[in-house]
Amino acid sequence: MSRHTDTPRMTAPGIRARKGGEPIVCLTAYTAPVAEILDPHCDLLLVGDSVGMVVHGLPNTVGVTIEMMIMHGQAVMRGSKRAMVVVDMPFGSYEGEPQVAFANAARILKETGAQAVKVEAGPQIAATIAYMVDRGIPVMGHVGLRPQAVNVDGKFRAKGRTVEERERVLAEAKAADEAGAFAIVVEGVDETLAPEITAAISAPTIGIGASAQCDGQILVTDDMLGLFDWTPKFVRRYADLKGVIGKAASDYAADVRGRRFPAAAETYALRVNAARQPRVAQGDKRG
Repeated sequence: MSRHTDTPRMTAPGIRARKGGEPIVCLTAYTAPVAEILDPHCDLLLVGDSVGMVVHGLPNTVGVTIEMMIMHGQAVMRGSKRAMVVVDMPFGSYEGEPQVAFANAARILKETGAQAVKVEAGPQIAATIAYMVDRGIPVMGHVGLRPQAVNVDGKFRAKGRTVEERERVLAEAKAADEAGAFAIVVEGVDETLAPEITAAISAPTIGIGASAQCDGQILVTDDMLGLFDWTPKFVRRYADLKGVIGKAASDYAADVRGRRFPAAAETYALRVNAARQPRVAQGDKRG
């Protein structure tokens, strides 16, 4: 259902202006109901390609498609009204020619109504970021641990723990910043590297497994809510929804098997329509 409101959404310039100010609150969202719950508390909702693992059960994010990102982006836009909504560009949609990346990004924004896209800012991506920004597409960068590069790295592995890696991650962050990225996610890096990146670039940094000294923080919502047995080291669980949902399902199953559900309060009774009852003829003395 379309939502109309006078409350303006957070924008890319608004997020960028928070550099060095009040920390930026970000979470992932993939569905309308969750987006509606998170919206009052967040400055930015990321429709992350993590949806492939969290919702669709994929082993990593490589198999995520543009169509999947658009579908979930549309849902999050329907459920939110205040937070800025950013949609991840999936693997293979932006690493080639900048013109192709722009066409894919434009499609995502047109079909979802979201305000920006996010790309993992590897060595060759700065020129693509600049190309898209120059043509009216706000872009968020992503450096450090890059999930879409899992097949190159062999596994999800923290970055910036050697001098060579530190220099490379810092260079990629600076390049994305100079290309016009309005914010940069810094994921899974040595804790001392994140403040160095934050100080070196003009765009705000959004940390995930980085440092509290970043300009903001983001977590995968389903990890934060405790829906999985295993979560990365950098996740703090704020709830145990897996336990809550499991208990609810167990109670429901017991009530169904015991024929305690549905009860009278959950069923419908015959409604008698008085207008349809047979009339007693005038003078009829019966009843």
